[in-house]
Amino acid sequence: MESSAPPHIVILMGVSGSGKSTVAGMLVSTLGWDLLEGDDLHPPANIAKMAAGHALTDADREPWLHAIADWMSKEVSAGRSAIVTCSALKRSYRDILRAGMAGHPEAMLTFLHLTGSRDDLQRRLTARMDHFMPPGLLDSQLDTLEAPGPDEHIVGIPIGPPPREVAAAALAALRARR
Repeated sequence: MESSAPPHIVILMGVSGSGKSTVAGMLVSTLGWDLLEGDDLHPPANIAKMAAGHALTDADREPWLHAIADWMSKEVSAGRSAIVTCSALKRSYRDILRAGMAGHPEAMLTFLHLTGSRDDLQRRLTARMDHFMPPGLLDSQLDTLEAPGPDEHIVGIPIGPPPREVAAAALAALRARR
């Protein structure tokens, strides 16, 4: 969807199983923006490590986060808005993603944090098929998650309602920012 509005990058963040891909798909179909599934930029070694049930370290994640930030910068340079799915569990990870927007003062960056109870997340992960992230890594993700501080201006979106309602809440939050 072409627009005269400045480019806007939206990062759907949250632990595995929070519905990032589902909500992103719904937002993209409504907005017509580009989509990056952050998991697609994980190197094979990261995917193999997670599939084997081992949590990633900061060192494992750093090149991946820089690759996402580079993709975001290219989208904005081309004048395109986009949705990105990325766990963005720590402030330092979010800072790397924010740095991808350096040099693009015309662009907007919004983090939407999909949040839910451990039980809801566990149920979603257990029901999910064909994903390399095993449900057993949920606790490591929750342990790694640093709740966004008020100075980060991150919008929390509860995942308890059905996915269409979660996507509607995300869309309302984005429209409120524009």
